[in-house]
Amino acid sequence: MQTDTAPPDDYVARLRNAIQRLNHCESKYIATVTVSESFLIFHKPKLWQGEVAIFEIYGHSKAQRAYAWSYTVDNQPARYVVVLEIPPVNSPATAVQAALAAQIVKGTLC
Repeated sequence: MQTDTAPPDDYVARLRNAIQRLNHCESKYIATVTVSESFLIFHKPKLWQGEVAIFEIYGHSKAQRAYAWSYTVDNQPARYVVVLEIPPVNSPATAVQAALAAQIVKGTLC
């Protein structure tokens, strides 16, 4: 579901910076959507819900789009997540699924 308002410019700039830092490509903000993803971890239901920004990216050999968001844990600095649209990732929802799966495998899911 696309949100009606764009996030603040400084937040978009931080996400664009994360895309540049992690993937060495330029980006253009397109839209923000709300994603809700439920899953089980250690037999307990969890819900991830957040705003995912969609970007067109330029200069990447395999992807033309990226999905990005940030989150905080306790009082630590924000952490930025960038997922490129490379199959099987083809939407904001599958980007969140891929990021959650990676965090589960790494043991870093909070």
